[in-house]
Amino acid sequence: MTTEKQNVYQLISLVAGELANTGISKNQRNSQGIGYNFRGIDDVYNAIGPLLAKHGLSILPRTLSRDCVERVSGQGKALFYVTVDMEFDFVSAHDGSKHTVKMYGEAMDSGDKATNKAMSAAYKYAMFQAFCIPTEGDNDADSQTHNVAAKQTVPAGYGEFEEATLPAMREAAMQGSETLAAAFQALPKSAHKAAFWQAQGPALKKAAKTADEQEAA
Repeated sequence: MTTEKQNVYQLISLVAGELANTGISKNQRNSQGIGYNFRGIDDVYNAIGPLLAKHGLSILPRTLSRDCVERVSGQGKALFYVTVDMEFDFVSAHDGSKHTVKMYGEAMDSGDKATNKAMSAAYKYAMFQAFCIPTEGDNDADSQTHNVAAKQTVPAGYGEFEEATLPAMREAAMQGSETLAAAFQALPKSAHKAAFWQAQGPALKKAAKTADEQEAA
């Protein structure tokens, strides 16, 4: 640890100076889509952690707010899209001086990791900017690329349409893919029809596929 007493801004400068010499290489690879290299959260921890201890600089996170929205992937699966509003207190262990950095983090996940990923993204980019670590490209929160279906506005009266239509469509799906397709085509053209298929289509097709497999067995 640095023996001479330094305030928080001097310590930030010292850490930034060392990171400017060593940098953080892009050792991680997102192979989805066109693919790209990126710096993961562990790369940031490994590079910054020893320098913080060396110079006596602490970084204390604080979550101000969290917002979660459920979306649908291009494959019809649920995705949880989380945004967190974070603050990070940079505190000098020498004199207690403090500077606060505010950062947002965003991430998507199909399970229970979206919040963790969003918090990691906020930390990572707060460090990149506070210590002026150069970075290129569009680094992802967790090395995954999600194809999100376009969000559609539900037309007025859709609830009644779905309630009246869904039982018959489920019955058609139980008879196989051809019956399901014919039943859907028979529905009158409307905005309700498109919204219904976006919401219920994946589950109906899965049920129809199961029926086809049972028929072929």
